[in-house]
Amino acid sequence: MLLRLLYLTLTNVFTLIRLLPRNEHDKDAEILALRHQLTVLQRQTDKPKLTWPDRALLAALLRPLPRIHLRQLPLIATPDTVLRWHRDLLRRRHAKASRPKRPGRPRTVRSIRALVLRLARENSSWGYRPIHGELTSLGIKVAAGTVWNILKEHGIDPAPERDHTTWATFLRSQAQAILAADFFETKTLNGATLYGLAVIEYATRRVRILGATAHPTATWVTQLARNMAMDLQDAGTKVKFLIRDRDVRYPTSFDAVLQAEGLAVVQTGVRMPRMNAITERWVRSCRTELLDRTLIWNQRHLLHALREYEAFYNKHRPHRTLASAAPLPPTRTDHVVGVTSWRTRTYGRWPGFAWVRATPAA
Repeated sequence: MLLRLLYLTLTNVFTLIRLLPRNEHDKDAEILALRHQLTVLQRQTDKPKLTWPDRALLAALLRPLPRIHLRQLPLIATPDTVLRWHRDLLRRRHAKASRPKRPGRPRTVRSIRALVLRLARENSSWGYRPIHGELTSLGIKVAAGTVWNILKEHGIDPAPERDHTTWATFLRSQAQAILAADFFETKTLNGATLYGLAVIEYATRRVRILGATAHPTATWVTQLARNMAMDLQDAGTKVKFLIRDRDVRYPTSFDAVLQAEGLAVVQTGVRMPRMNAITERWVRSCRTELLDRTLIWNQRHLLHALREYEAFYNKHRPHRTLASAAPLPPTRTDHVVGVTSWRTRTYGRWPGFAWVRATPAA
């Protein structure tokens, strides 16, 4: 509204400047034409609706005119209407000045509100009464109804409705002990299909590419499970759960090896990929950033590219979950492929053939 008032003021100033060089005869003729046009429009339209910028500009333009002339002009607002606008403006200004700044009770201290929300978040079985009792034991004087209002304002349901563990809550609370696995596949230049198996840690987002082959037999998958178990022991990772889908390439011996090492295997639901969403998201990143941009020769080439991408993903790729940090901080002696950049070069006679080439750090 303020911008509109400024715009109307500027346009009328320019109009006044344009009218200054005109003589009185032309101005009188234009006034008569505009009066007649206004009379015709008033007969055809109902009561006009004016905004406050229109009212302010109209009152400012009519102020220098004598009162007797105002009564003779066919205006859309009479002088009494303009005076009523002025009285309403003063009445609203006085009402706003006499109104208290913060009506009602003062707002609860921010630290107390944060403590109430934390108690409700960390104790899903507590309602507003137990939370109020805990605050009283800490020496914080606040009414039980205030605790109830804080919970309601932030959309926290009563205790009976949130006293259950969802899949997302379970993953967040057990992230340090969860490992997820998934198969992914790619095509070589001759059309052969290669399968890879990768695992990712939920807490650190560290990826371990266990291997790749054209024939994922039960013996091969079981051996990868043993290698992964030894790798976790050497790294000192305390993992208790492994999430995987219901792929037929997982043999029963795969679960038996992990259970012997103290890892409980949790299978996702049927056609529920969101239960293994983090691994599925990594597979998509691997496809868009590596597999879809590289033509794979054979199994050896695929393993070489995956190892380079694994080092890049774990040591240099930022993650939003980790506040734009990498799962593993790089070291000074790190000369892994991809430390400085990913580069592609063209070899052979096939156009568009890309080979991921090692580029040592400068």
